[in-house]
Amino acid sequence: MNKQAENLSIQDLAHPANPSAAGKVPACSYIIGVDGGGTGTRVVLATPDGKELGRGSAGPSGLVHGRDKAWQSILLATQEAFASASLDMPELSDIALGCGLAGINNVQWAAEFVAINPGFGVVAHETDAYTTLLGAHQGKPGVVVALGTGSVGEVLQPDGQRREVGGWGFPVSDEASGAWLGMRAVNHLQRVLDGRATDNTFARAVLAHCGGDKNAVFSWLAQANQTRYAEIAPIVVRLAGEVDVAADILREAGREVHEMTKALDPSGTLPIALCGGLAAPVMRYLPEELSKRIQLPQADSATGALILVQQCLQQHLHN
Repeated sequence: MNKQAENLSIQDLAHPANPSAAGKVPACSYIIGVDGGGTGTRVVLATPDGKELGRGSAGPSGLVHGRDKAWQSILLATQEAFASASLDMPELSDIALGCGLAGINNVQWAAEFVAINPGFGVVAHETDAYTTLLGAHQGKPGVVVALGTGSVGEVLQPDGQRREVGGWGFPVSDEASGAWLGMRAVNHLQRVLDGRATDNTFARAVLAHCGGDKNAVFSWLAQANQTRYAEIAPIVVRLAGEVDVAADILREAGREVHEMTKALDPSGTLPIALCGGLAAPVMRYLPEELSKRIQLPQADSATGALILVQQCLQQHLHN
């Protein structure tokens, strides 16, 4: 029989009357940090004091793809992490999990996710933006803009206050993300096929990706989602040095990132880290005013999720 699970968040710990934070937290032999996005899941396995033991990965665990699907991916990545550490998989109740998940700020999705915890002893949950921020600045104040399948920016102020910008979800938001780049690439292809724009190698590459002819594009569009649009982003990056349209898309992405950082830190005094799979290619297209302030993240979102679960456990002990 698994021990009773505890589902925690920073918000829970700020409100000790919350029932999910009221019980005794079980002692766990392992902690795991989860970075769960729309394209993939990455986890880091560690001892309770933070010593890294192994890593694993699996398919998407962004909650937009389904809460069952998120848990399936987390479990697969967790099994891989224990295998990479040459450790036998323990009872789930002996693992404290810190989750940074895309979509967890949707209250209904978060409740559904928590309700079907398959047995982990502790589940601390937060947005992937916040765990990215924790990892990038090792829990210290700063700004982060995360660019992956989706995008979001977040700031942690010296007084502990947090604020998020963007991250409203695809397709209405997620500016400068992989899905955002891919959607603009497909829009350019549509214009070329219509004769509203001049044919070029960029449009032909996108056409080949989408099936090779106009009918295939219609079929591709009927199945397109955030992840499928994001799969086109590498074409934008690859051809930006050759085709002006692709470069223009990345320059627009750079301007969007700049607007996010200005909204997050109007004073312009906090350190800024650009994170995620698209950080490096977009960095080359940032406005000069911003590029001078960017620094490399100190660690990734999965490591930030480790910091999250450690903070939650520590704070819970003092409540």
